[in-house]
Amino acid sequence: MNLQDILTDIHALEEELLIFERKYDVRSDIFYAAYISGEEPEDDNWILDFGEWASIYRTWLTRQADYRNEVQQIQQKAPSLAGLVRVAA
Repeated sequence: MNLQDILTDIHALEEELLIFERKYDVRSDIFYAAYISGEEPEDDNWILDFGEWASIYRTWLTRQADYRNEVQQIQQKAPSLAGLVRVAA
């Protein structure tokens, strides 16, 4: 994936995370910390949502790392924003 593809993916994942955050009134990072510590949902109807939410959040974390790595590689060649900034057509 190139930098633009990674960023597009990050934005799409963030939109999905916002749906869950609005539905459950909890930020994804707070939810995920509780989820990985083994906290069970209060309502059995939430189980599928929580599994999906956690999966999306893990993917988002991976894409964030991918983005940082790609930026580092680009900035090794041109250590400024000039190598990163592109104007959308």
